[in-house]
Amino acid sequence: MPTEAKREAVAELAERLSKAAIVIATDFSGLKVNQMTELRHRLREQGVEYRVVKNRIASIAAGESGVEAFRDILEGATGVVLGYEDPVAAAKAVNDFVRQTRAELKVRKGVMDGALISEAQVVALAALPSKDELVAKLLGQMNAPISGLVNVLSGPTRALAIVLQRRAEQLGTA
Repeated sequence: MPTEAKREAVAELAERLSKAAIVIATDFSGLKVNQMTELRHRLREQGVEYRVVKNRIASIAAGESGVEAFRDILEGATGVVLGYEDPVAAAKAVNDFVRQTRAELKVRKGVMDGALISEAQVVALAALPSKDELVAKLLGQMNAPISGLVNVLSGPTRALAIVLQRRAEQLGTA
């Protein structure tokens, strides 16, 4: 007979799973308490959440939330990274933490848009530029032709101004 606390834990996790854009399963068994605290702090700064879950409760929550692929990534001591907005930011935050601190946090697999992704795909996702960087590059590419057109159109006017300036200098010295 499940207790009320377990029912609430399942409902809360199911709600979070349904809202998440990406869910990454990790093995946190080698992490120290201060490293876990630092991980949570860094992830929170990126708008990402880290939760330690019981596999049985997580499996039930996966069924309730409709994220069936999540059941396939549950094994052993499971910590779950929940990214709600930008999937790249979540993968990048976890990857950066592991690389910078050399912590024994192992990324297992993930679920993105209802599909199972491997550890290699999570690492590849972390290597992508962020959404803001991509938008900036796109705007720069869109702005380049307009800037070129302005330079071409202002060229004759600029050349005429230079010629008149040089002539004024000649007349002024004579």
